[in-house]
Amino acid sequence: MSEAQRHRATVAAARAQIPGPPAPGWPDGTPFATLLAHGTMSVEYYAPVGTDLQQPHDQDELYFIERGSGVFALEDEELPFAPGDCLFVPAGARHRFKSFTAGFGAWVVFFGPPGGERP
Repeated sequence: MSEAQRHRATVAAARAQIPGPPAPGWPDGTPFATLLAHGTMSVEYYAPVGTDLQQPHDQDELYFIERGSGVFALEDEELPFAPGDCLFVPAGARHRFKSFTAGFGAWVVFFGPPGGERP
């Protein structure tokens, strides 16, 4: 892995790791690609199609919406989202993207210890 590959992630590189058009048969059956990792931090690109089936995660996470819009369900709250938005999800929280547009994609940053950072 080159120095640039350890310090820079691009949408093009992420989408190249997720064969398109998105459909069943994606690597490991998951609609994401991990681009960077260091310590407890990892950076992924997430691009579900049709339905978001993710489950709560062990770490805190940030979503940076790159393209598309829709509704983000976080526990019992529903938040509209659009490109440029940033969404925080505490570790263990139920969450998913709903009613999202075709071509939706978001950067995801996982960080901190299992169980999340202390408030």
